[in-house]
Amino acid sequence: MFKYEIIAEEIQKKIQSGEYPADEKLPQEMELCRQYDASRITIREALDLLVNRGLITRRRGAGTYVKAIAGEASDSEKFARSQQFGGFTSDMKGREVSTELHELSLLRAPRHVAERLQVPETAFVCYICRTRKVDQKPYVVEYTYMPTDFITGITEDVVKGSIYGYIEHTLKLKIKSAHRTVRADMPTAQEREWLEIGQDAMPILEVEQTGYLDDGRIFEYSTARHRADCFELHTVSIH
Repeated sequence: MFKYEIIAEEIQKKIQSGEYPADEKLPQEMELCRQYDASRITIREALDLLVNRGLITRRRGAGTYVKAIAGEASDSEKFARSQQFGGFTSDMKGREVSTELHELSLLRAPRHVAERLQVPETAFVCYICRTRKVDQKPYVVEYTYMPTDFITGITEDVVKGSIYGYIEHTLKLKIKSAHRTVRADMPTAQEREWLEIGQDAMPILEVEQTGYLDDGRIFEYSTARHRADCFELHTVSIH
C-alpha cells in the first residue's frame, strides 16, 4: 500500500469515528503534511482518493470539508446513484435476466484483491464467478470479490438474483460510489464458451471496479467481461 493510501485510510477512520464531523473543514494541507510527515503531493493524492470515495468535498476558495453522507442527497446525486448502482438486474428491467453460476466460494484474498479491498492477504473473501444473461443470451461474465466481515450471508439464491439489491435491502447498507476502469481485451477460451462468441476474434470490454459504501468502506472488487456487441456505456456530467 502506498503512503498516500495509508494516509487516506487514517483520515477516513477519523471521519467515520466523528473526529472529523460532517460539514466540518479538514486541517489545511500543510498541517496534514506535518501530521503525517508527508509531502504536499502525497497529501493531495490522499485527499483525491477520499474525494473519489465520496467522503470529502473541495470548496473553491474555502478548503476541504467532510461530506454529510447521512443527509438527504441532491436530485443530481440520486440520479447518478440510481443510474450507476442499480446493478445489472435493474439496468435490464423489463427483460428476462438469468444467471449461470460457475463458482461461489470462500478463499484467501489474492494479493491484488487484498490491495483493492484493503484487507490482509490472510483474510477470507467471498468469490463469485457468474455469467449474466438477458433473454437467454449471455451478456457478461463477472468475477467478484467481497469482504466477509460485513458483506455476510451470500448464498446461491442471492448470487442468482441481484447482489446489490441484497446488500441494500437485506443488509441495509448504502452503496455510494465506485472507481471504474474500462478497457478492451480478448476473451479467454473459457469466456468464449460462456459468452457464446465462438472462435471469432471478437474483443470484449472489461470493466474493473472497486465499489464503496456511503461510510467509505470498500464492499466489492470486481471485473466484468462484456460481449462487445452487448455493451453500452452511459455517462452523465453535472457541472
